[in-house]
Amino acid sequence: MNPMINDTLYKTIQALLLSFLTYMLLRSLLRRPISPTARIVQMTAHLSNGAAMNGNSSNGTASGVSLQELHKTNTFTSKLPPDPQYKTPSASHNAPREDLGPRMVKGALYTFVRPEETLDPELLGVSPSALSDIGFNPGEQDTPEFKALVAGNKIYWDPSTEEGVYPWAQCYGGYQFGSWASQLGDGRAISLFESTNPSTKTRYEIQLKGAGKTPYSRFADGKAVLRSSIREFVVSESLNALHIPTTRALSLTLAPKARVRRERIEPGAIVTRFAQSWLRIGTFDLLRARGDRKLIRTLATYVAENVYQGWETLPSHLASPTKSSTTLNPTRNIPANETQGPPGAEENRFTRLYREIVRRNALTVAYWQAYAFTNGVLNTDNTSLLGLSLDFGPFAFLDNFDPSYTPNHDDHALRYCYRNQPTIIWWNLVRLGEALGELIGAGPKVDDDQFINEGVSKDFAPELVKRAETVIEKVGEEYKAVFLAEYTRLMRKRLGLVSENERDFEELFSEALDFMESHELDFHHFFRRLSNVTIEELGSEEQRKDVAGRFFHAEGVTSGTEEEARERIAKWLDHWRTRVTEDWGSDAEGDEKRIAEMKKVNPKFVPRSWVLDEIIQRVEHGKEREVIKQVMEMALHPFEETWTTGDKEQEERWCGDVPRKNRQMMCSCSS
Repeated sequence: MNPMINDTLYKTIQALLLSFLTYMLLRSLLRRPISPTARIVQMTAHLSNGAAMNGNSSNGTASGVSLQELHKTNTFTSKLPPDPQYKTPSASHNAPREDLGPRMVKGALYTFVRPEETLDPELLGVSPSALSDIGFNPGEQDTPEFKALVAGNKIYWDPSTEEGVYPWAQCYGGYQFGSWASQLGDGRAISLFESTNPSTKTRYEIQLKGAGKTPYSRFADGKAVLRSSIREFVVSESLNALHIPTTRALSLTLAPKARVRRERIEPGAIVTRFAQSWLRIGTFDLLRARGDRKLIRTLATYVAENVYQGWETLPSHLASPTKSSTTLNPTRNIPANETQGPPGAEENRFTRLYREIVRRNALTVAYWQAYAFTNGVLNTDNTSLLGLSLDFGPFAFLDNFDPSYTPNHDDHALRYCYRNQPTIIWWNLVRLGEALGELIGAGPKVDDDQFINEGVSKDFAPELVKRAETVIEKVGEEYKAVFLAEYTRLMRKRLGLVSENERDFEELFSEALDFMESHELDFHHFFRRLSNVTIEELGSEEQRKDVAGRFFHAEGVTSGTEEEARERIAKWLDHWRTRVTEDWGSDAEGDEKRIAEMKKVNPKFVPRSWVLDEIIQRVEHGKEREVIKQVMEMALHPFEETWTTGDKEQEERWCGDVPRKNRQMMCSCSS
């Protein structure tokens, strides 16, 4: 087949997929309900009407190994193509460090690049949970070797023998605020090696953020400031403790000699992060934009076989996405070469890969909405192929429940506000569908030599496009179904309910969010304080009105009248009391069990923006260090009533009423 014709067909197919999928998303937006009280429906109505993994924690080990003993690999760099300018570790290592700066990189998924040296580093904090989950010995963080590693001053590659694992930075692109941004990549993140926990056998990619310039730094300096590094260090571990799929943070290191220019001159820092994979939708975006169909197939195969541990682990299609018994537990163990589905909608293994990525992201965004976490910058380069919360910039947990809140003060259009997160994740997944569209649309012919080697023939193109449209539309329906099922499951647990009842959605979930918004109530305090309410306290309307006051701010109701708020919440409490009694009974023993279960899922502490801001000020300007350990203890154990930080007053203040001037804080992307 003529290469020029093939290239034209490829671009035509991509354009057709783009127009169809964009139409599909817009159609769903126009169909959203307008009921003022149905807050849940408003969120889910953004999702297309046409189209859990929480493997972020291995629960640690009772004992571990030293850094020297930890098994280290480089599966990523051994199986995927390197930067052609530095094809080997030695080629990169022998180059002057300043030559490894910004430029365009094509035909590659990474560049070998070593961290820049950090002068006089200071280890500010380590997550005990992360230390255990990777598989380290307790106390390993105190060794000189560990401190050198997390400061970027040690790599596990020997230049004399050229043996070991050489660090690398990934190449990817992305859509930022809905516009194509071309090549992006790890501009200040450098992966050191992959490690395998000796007990759980979980493999993680260990990475430094703020380790220096790479070919993907563009106009930046490759550094990270202390301010944003503290935020990422704390929130990564907080999300994990809340059981929200996320990348992790092992340590925080101050780089005192690195004076980094942002809006002002700030101290630099390095966060040592880890994840089972750092691949993101933007990795495929860049390959699609460059028309590199061969590398798209190579990367998709790598993701299935090395990130998801085999094609057979991927899910089959759901005959009925809305059937609750199968929505969250689809059939798996489908042979790699098996094609499923009726003629015209055949699903091959690449469709199953796409489905798994879609499902995992649906589960994660359900957690975000259930726990009121707002990422702030959900670009495609910040959307994980494993469905992990990724790359923390201007994130925040909501204070008052405000669906239109965004923590990003540059997001004037509210594109990434709390309410829009399910929409935006689907928008990003549609971009992934475009990149995989040719492989998905090929159906049973995906392994034909002609398709692989020559591309899409003119005669086959209409069939391929139609199949891709049909399949991606079906996966979109599944995204919505998985999101709704998981969100409902989480909200039911947060309200202390066991059984399913269709009325819960409107009478309990939606109404609670609606009165929280109307009366400007604190989202997290509502659930935690509800956990402590006993059935005995709700026997009469007067009692219920009295209990309603527990959910107000210290200064009282800040929107609407107190009488209106008490009446509305009291009515809701009556519905809730009825449902809780159905599930747990009306005796004290059942109520105690319900309270205990609610406290397991409703945190007393989340790292609010104002708390993080206070910690930043105390560390950067007050030179305090113990406060990092204190907040990390609370972040790692968010459901406890008390902690052992040694400062009870501070614990209660951080868990108490948010100072009015500090509610709904915003920050910039600058980090």
